[in-house]
Amino acid sequence: ILNYIAGKYNLYGKDLKERALIDMYTEGTLDLMDIIMLWAIETPENKQKQLSNIEQKAKERFLPVFEKGLANSDFLVGNQLSRADVHLLEATLTLQEILPTILSTFPKIQAFQERMKALPRISKFLQPGSARKPP
Repeated sequence: ILNYIAGKYNLYGKDLKERALIDMYTEGTLDLMDIIMLWAIETPENKQKQLSNIEQKAKERFLPVFEKGLANSDFLVGNQLSRADVHLLEATLTLQEILPTILSTFPKIQAFQERMKALPRISKFLQPGSARKPP
């Protein structure tokens, strides 16, 4: 369904190569979100250990890839907004809810996040009382 919506609204790249990159980045953000969701249901005695695990994996495995992807562009793939960008925004916002300083060493992701939050529809969605709920 997400691929259909992305294709319908021009968020899925201009060719197969861009689609493959969008899929790669999207899967990476979903992998990151999976470990965050597991933390949310963790038992109280294991929650801090799991939080440390999330921080380590995010800083060493996930965020450097996204930082590099944003090195030469405002977006992860090509020069336009894609589904991967929307997923990255959600993943980084969720990370910041549980680890507020996690992006301190990732300036490209921070700048990306600010650009994304300034988009009118995303800005409206992030306002208090919107459909977005914390984890």
